[in-house]
Amino acid sequence: MEELKKAHWYIVHTYSGHENKVAKTLMQRVQSMGFEGRILEVLVPTRETIKVRGGKKENVKEKIFPGYIMVKMVLDDESWLLVRTTAGVTSFVGAQNKPTPVRDDEVEAIVKFVEMKDPVFKSAFSVGQAVKIIDGPFSDQLGTIESIDEQRGRLKVLMNIFERETPVEFDFLQVEKL
Repeated sequence: MEELKKAHWYIVHTYSGHENKVAKTLMQRVQSMGFEGRILEVLVPTRETIKVRGGKKENVKEKIFPGYIMVKMVLDDESWLLVRTTAGVTSFVGAQNKPTPVRDDEVEAIVKFVEMKDPVFKSAFSVGQAVKIIDGPFSDQLGTIESIDEQRGRLKVLMNIFERETPVEFDFLQVEKL
């Protein structure tokens, strides 16, 4: 009696921007070719973030690893070939064309990160950048970003108030880049 092989997670490189399409196509091929017992799951790790575009907050699902998908599978020549020949797949991640399984603790960390509920703000701001305040009592004033809190969507801006540099906190929507 042949010993059953254990399924492991593998990272598969795809064309960037085609991750969801590749995942869907791969699962369709798995079902149509009867590989359900060997290719168990396909995951495109995403995280909900809040981006500020045109002065408005927008919820966006952002890929954690652009250009990569995760596949839980029992690796053998046939399952490798099925994944490798799926449209949009460029290669497996591993040394010398041999796929390397992802450690269980790494998979757990990725899944935990994906499942975190609090959305994260993504900003186009950077520390040291000059900004103009566009809302509130300091409207039309200039300042320099001292720190960024993407978790809360806030910036600490150094402003010249009464000829002293004073840190003032603003929402992402209250400032714009110069």
